[in-house]
Amino acid sequence: MAREIFIDLSSFQKDLTVDDYKKLGVKKAIVKISESTNYVNPYIHDLVDKAAAGGVNAFAFYHFGRFTNDSQAVNEAKYFIDNSKAKINVKPKTLMILDAEISGMPTSSVIVFLKALRDAGFKTGFYTGKNLLTSFDLEAIKPYMDFFWLASYPTVAPADKDPDFNYFPSAKYVDAWQYTDNLLGMKVDGSITVTDNGKDVFNANNSSQSSENKPLAQPSKPATNPTPAQPKTWVDAQGDKWVEEHGTFISNTYINLRWGAKTISSVATTIGPGTEIKYDAYSNHDGYVWLRQPRSGGGYLYLVGRNAYTNEPWGTFK
Repeated sequence: MAREIFIDLSSFQKDLTVDDYKKLGVKKAIVKISESTNYVNPYIHDLVDKAAAGGVNAFAFYHFGRFTNDSQAVNEAKYFIDNSKAKINVKPKTLMILDAEISGMPTSSVIVFLKALRDAGFKTGFYTGKNLLTSFDLEAIKPYMDFFWLASYPTVAPADKDPDFNYFPSAKYVDAWQYTDNLLGMKVDGSITVTDNGKDVFNANNSSQSSENKPLAQPSKPATNPTPAQPKTWVDAQGDKWVEEHGTFISNTYINLRWGAKTISSVATTIGPGTEIKYDAYSNHDGYVWLRQPRSGGGYLYLVGRNAYTNEPWGTFK
């Protein structure tokens, strides 16, 4: 049985720093995208960027449901799906979760919501609290969920990363247990996987995992002009492709260094003309060529080095 700690993030965790994530020491996170049909988490990119810089390498996403009938469930599912794609480019097979914490939410509507997610090509998750579990027909929901996440807090005190299983909420089909809302005293919800499925379902979407090209096959005879090794490439959690390249960029203007490779990502600092930046990878997306700068203390910062449409650089490369 695979047990692994993970966290979930919403606007309440917007002030967490990269160092905070490193202290938490988790590799998986579930990020809130939306609620009802009138709220989108404005900190999605910042949460994902900083979590990734702090060591998180697999993400899932959730929607806080407010529906009380099937029609509303359809609308909320569409809202969740549309905003997941528009705001953070969530890929098919990603784990997408319904957070069911309100009273009066019918089982039939939960099924409608989960079925809409599955029809859209996503893995589906269902989350609720132990106190609400009897209000749902879990047997009816089971065929439509790939992941069952149950909350039950044995204590209000700050919790460490070794939950007391004497308080485990006994219920069928549980893949993960949310056992605290104050992991390590950092006001972050902490959960633990209790099945292999609970751990593996996070990794269904390869776009959130680093991957390298397979090495070229070795020829049976020495080649006169051997094929040069291909650079390593990977796709990050936001669906952007990166190519390994080590070089130096010298700015010719003022440029923001950000915590993520998006123009809406938080600014860490601003460099002036003549500043040299060592980079180890680049990505061409959203109209810019982004450069990734490794930090001496771990993690990365990102800057725009070139306009991808006009090919105009904001500095020189060497």
